[in-house]
Amino acid sequence: MSPTAPARRLRLGLPRRMFSQVLLMQVAIAAGVAVLATGLFLAPLGNQLDDQAMRRALAIARTTAVQPQIAEDVVNTPPTAGGPVQRAAERIRKATRAEYIVVMDGRGVRWSHPTPGEIGRTVSTDPGQALAGHEVMQIDDGTLGRTARGKVPLRDSNGDIVGAVSVGIAYGSVRARLIHAIPELLAYAGGALAVGALAAWLISRRVQRQTRDLAFSDISALLAEREAMLHGIREGVVALDRAGRVRLLNDEARRLLGIGDEAVGRSLDEALGEGRTTDVLAGRVTGTDLLTVRGRRVLVANRMPTDDGGAVATLRDRTELEQLGRELDSTRGLIDALRAQDHEHANRMHTLLGFLELEMYDDAMEFVGEVVGDHRVTAEQITEKIQDPLLAALLVGKATVAAERGVALLVSERTRLPDRLIDPRDIVTIVGNLVDNALDAVAGTAHARVEVELRTEGRAAVLRVRDTGPGIPAAQRELVFTEGWTTKEAPAHRERGIGLPLVRRLAERQGGAATVDQAQGGGAEFTVVLPEALTEPDTEPAPYALTEPDVEPALTGPMAPRTAEEESR
Repeated sequence: MSPTAPARRLRLGLPRRMFSQVLLMQVAIAAGVAVLATGLFLAPLGNQLDDQAMRRALAIARTTAVQPQIAEDVVNTPPTAGGPVQRAAERIRKATRAEYIVVMDGRGVRWSHPTPGEIGRTVSTDPGQALAGHEVMQIDDGTLGRTARGKVPLRDSNGDIVGAVSVGIAYGSVRARLIHAIPELLAYAGGALAVGALAAWLISRRVQRQTRDLAFSDISALLAEREAMLHGIREGVVALDRAGRVRLLNDEARRLLGIGDEAVGRSLDEALGEGRTTDVLAGRVTGTDLLTVRGRRVLVANRMPTDDGGAVATLRDRTELEQLGRELDSTRGLIDALRAQDHEHANRMHTLLGFLELEMYDDAMEFVGEVVGDHRVTAEQITEKIQDPLLAALLVGKATVAAERGVALLVSERTRLPDRLIDPRDIVTIVGNLVDNALDAVAGTAHARVEVELRTEGRAAVLRVRDTGPGIPAAQRELVFTEGWTTKEAPAHRERGIGLPLVRRLAERQGGAATVDQAQGGGAEFTVVLPEALTEPDTEPAPYALTEPDVEPALTGPMAPRTAEEESR
């Protein structure tokens, strides 16, 4: 026997795609509403038609009973097929298209009937209520079948009841009206259902485009994956709606910004307060990889608009990277200083060796004394004016590098900086960047000179670095603080245009400012003011680590002329 393919099992249930499910559900809802509305309309329609028929019969009976001649003929003439009562009743019946009009006397004997043979006989239903003076409406069965009936008393000219009038409307005509109304009603219901189905299809097509024809299970999986991704990544994510209100915060964003769930639904100005971070996240500051400071954290922010008018911003913590960068800058400066010292030390050793080979011992001793004296005098000059050891060591190293490049690095006579800095590492970064830029600006020029001034005004620290370079045009004095802006060619191993923006950010983070102007005599003069850089005189500064070298760094090269008192030391 040849193997037969297994029969495919018929799967019943909803389709997987959201478009199909939404369309099916909406069509089902529209059909259900149409059927329900039709049923709710048909249910009272039969009762309304019955009531209309009974009221119509009652109205015909009243019209018949108010004619005084009929009451007089009932009293004065016998009940015959050709009598005046029969003729009057038939005339009214034909005019009103009633099923029957029966006029009876007080005993219930008929004086008129559509079937002449029934005249003179007693009516088949109880006329008691009508003969008692009450009007009656009812659906009942009689000799002519089921009818809608109206009965009223018949009174003579004195108002006495002499009989009754009973009028019947064929119930078949009432049912026919109901049946006749059903097709028309179903047509309206079908039209409403068609319009509802078309609207459902249009809505489903819109849903299909917006959900990209995904199934409900796919959307549920995407939402679960999004929650896991948002709360698992190490980047902060802030989602905003078109009004600028916070719509979503992941765990990392809460940590970096220092806010909680209470920020959701509020604007950025309310949640974060005024500042650069708010401006960056709100899109008032544009660009990529924008640096901002939140508390003691340095953040890198990127903002991407969404199709609904909102935006999603990502935040990366760059605090540790900034600290590593500063340490790297310090290490690089120390390496440059040691390299320059090694080069100069080799030159001095060659000179000393020449003196010894030429047996010029006195000159050799004098040369060694001058070198040692220069080292000592230079170190004393700096440490007298700058008591912070980290900053003093930086300037000693920078002076060595400057000497190798043929630049005179001077410390201003106005310099006075006590050992009360709250965070000397920030000032080291600021001074190091400004001095490096100044050295680059004046290197290779005649009479190249860089002057550093560090002084205090209360708890504020004022830092100035002047150079004799070409200076900075007035139109570019704000651009130099823009990240990535530079007039120099970037080396292969690192980027340009980040030193001065870092200086300004560090100053602004402490509530200060960084500016640039033209120095007296030409060149550029950078000024940084840090309002609360120092502790109170009786407060100890924050501890920091400083590794002192075994050998005190030597400062060589052209410096400010020494006084006679300094020469005698």
